[in-house]
Amino acid sequence: MAYKCSICAKAPVSGFSYSHSNRATKRIFRPNLQKQKVVIAGRTRSVYVCTACIKSGRAVRPVR
Repeated sequence: MAYKCSICAKAPVSGFSYSHSNRATKRIFRPNLQKQKVVIAGRTRSVYVCTACIKSGRAVRPVR
Protein backbone atom coordinates (compact mmCIF):
# COMPACT_ATOMS: atom_id res chain seq x y z
CA MET A 1 0.00 0.00 0.00
CA ALA A 2 1.33 3.39 -0.99
CA TYR A 3 1.01 5.96 1.81
CA LYS A 4 -1.43 8.07 -0.21
CA CYS A 5 -5.03 9.27 -0.01
CA SER A 6 -7.27 7.31 -2.40
CA ILE A 7 -9.38 10.38 -3.22
CA CYS A 8 -7.08 13.40 -3.49
CA ALA A 9 -3.74 11.53 -3.85
CA LYS A 10 -2.20 13.49 -0.96
CA ALA A 11 1.17 11.86 -0.21
CA PRO A 12 4.19 12.49 2.01
CA VAL A 13 6.38 15.48 1.20
CA SER A 14 9.92 16.15 2.37
CA GLY A 15 11.21 19.24 4.08
CA PHE A 16 13.45 20.42 6.88
CA SER A 17 13.17 20.42 10.65
CA TYR A 18 14.87 23.44 12.19
CA SER A 19 16.45 23.39 15.65
CA HIS A 20 16.77 26.34 17.99
CA SER A 21 20.19 27.10 16.46
CA ASN A 22 18.52 27.06 13.00
CA ARG A 23 20.34 23.88 11.97
CA ALA A 24 18.29 22.06 9.32
CA THR A 25 17.78 18.29 9.17
CA LYS A 26 15.69 16.40 6.62
CA ARG A 27 12.27 15.10 7.68
CA ILE A 28 9.02 13.85 6.14
CA PHE A 29 5.57 15.44 6.49
CA ARG A 30 2.99 12.62 6.32
CA PRO A 31 -0.75 13.09 5.71
CA ASN A 32 -3.22 12.00 8.39
CA LEU A 33 -4.72 8.90 6.76
CA GLN A 34 -7.64 6.90 8.15
CA LYS A 35 -8.98 3.57 6.88
CA GLN A 36 -12.65 3.96 5.99
CA LYS A 37 -15.34 2.30 3.91
CA VAL A 38 -16.03 4.66 1.02
CA VAL A 39 -18.25 4.50 -2.07
CA ILE A 40 -16.02 4.68 -5.17
CA ALA A 41 -17.61 4.24 -8.63
CA GLY A 42 -20.77 2.81 -7.08
CA ARG A 43 -18.93 0.14 -5.08
CA THR A 44 -18.08 0.10 -1.38
CA ARG A 45 -14.35 -0.26 -0.76
CA SER A 46 -12.18 -0.06 2.33
CA VAL A 47 -9.47 2.49 1.52
CA TYR A 48 -7.15 4.99 3.18
CA VAL A 49 -8.53 8.54 3.11
CA CYS A 50 -7.01 11.75 4.47
CA THR A 51 -8.91 13.65 7.16
CA ALA A 52 -9.28 16.69 4.88
CA CYS A 53 -11.36 14.58 2.45
CA ILE A 54 -13.43 13.16 5.34
CA LYS A 55 -14.19 16.63 6.76
CA SER A 56 -14.98 18.19 3.37
CA GLY A 57 -17.39 15.41 2.38
CA ARG A 58 -15.41 14.13 -0.61
CA ALA A 59 -15.22 10.70 1.07
CA VAL A 60 -18.82 9.45 0.72
CA ARG A 61 -19.70 6.83 3.35
CA PRO A 62 -22.02 3.98 2.28
CA VAL A 63 -25.68 4.09 3.33
CA ARG A 64 -26.62 1.33 5.75
